[in-house]
Amino acid sequence: MVAAQQHGLAIIAGRGDLPKLLAEECARRNEPYLVIGFGNAALKWAVDHPFETAQFEKAGALFDTIRNAGCDRVVFAGAMSRPSLNPLKYDWKFTKLAPRLLKSLGAGDDETLRTIASVFHEEGFEIIGADTVLENLVAKLGIPTKRQPTDIDRADAKRARDVVKQLGLVDVGQGCVVANGICLALETIQGTDAMLEFVYQTAAPYRHNADAGVLYKAPKPNQDRRIDFPAIGTDTIRTAHHAGLNGVVVPDGGALIIDLRETVKMADELNLFLWIQGADE
Repeated sequence: MVAAQQHGLAIIAGRGDLPKLLAEECARRNEPYLVIGFGNAALKWAVDHPFETAQFEKAGALFDTIRNAGCDRVVFAGAMSRPSLNPLKYDWKFTKLAPRLLKSLGAGDDETLRTIASVFHEEGFEIIGADTVLENLVAKLGIPTKRQPTDIDRADAKRARDVVKQLGLVDVGQGCVVANGICLALETIQGTDAMLEFVYQTAAPYRHNADAGVLYKAPKPNQDRRIDFPAIGTDTIRTAHHAGLNGVVVPDGGALIIDLRETVKMADELNLFLWIQGADE
């Protein structure tokens, strides 16, 4: 009863800056919270926060840890690789959940995360999105950079949006790269950075106009945005520049921008545009 009254937040932390920002915001508000990292996740920043390490195979221990910390809400934040599970380490709770969870791991990310979220919900936890805590991170309509998209960039962005919509319908990825109307890469399980590195290594023969290319990222249709909301930031801008692109496009309200000021600053320094695109653009 006490834990429920405390209304604390458990931050299931993956890679990137988002989990750190959530922890800092909870600390600023003086609200109870707990950061949870899995395996060998490099969360050096977490030493300044209430922190526990968990194992995927120890589901019962994980739920107990969250409850004992007074948390009845859970947020998933940051990139996380699919685990290599060891059946010898399963606790009784994971053994019970294993058939259901293992089946979901063979599907797309959205299906996997929906299954995990439903498990947490059944355990009595409320799942919230990172944007519930950090509302100021949600991308808002406009082009805040010095560089503006050309007509070619706009056509590429439209093409990319159509591709990403179809990609999302089959639960594959949230992004793609298009240059001069040609789709150079699709985001798959390896993630955005791997896709952009692939573009860097392979796209030259297909880019007849070198001054073209956009990265487009958006939520999948019907995606549960509480558990897998696209996020971009300075790292995205840096890798997009490395791949030789002109800019990054996300839909209005359809992504989190980690530190908008620094992201725009880096885009200006690297001469890329950042376009938060309206539905009718």
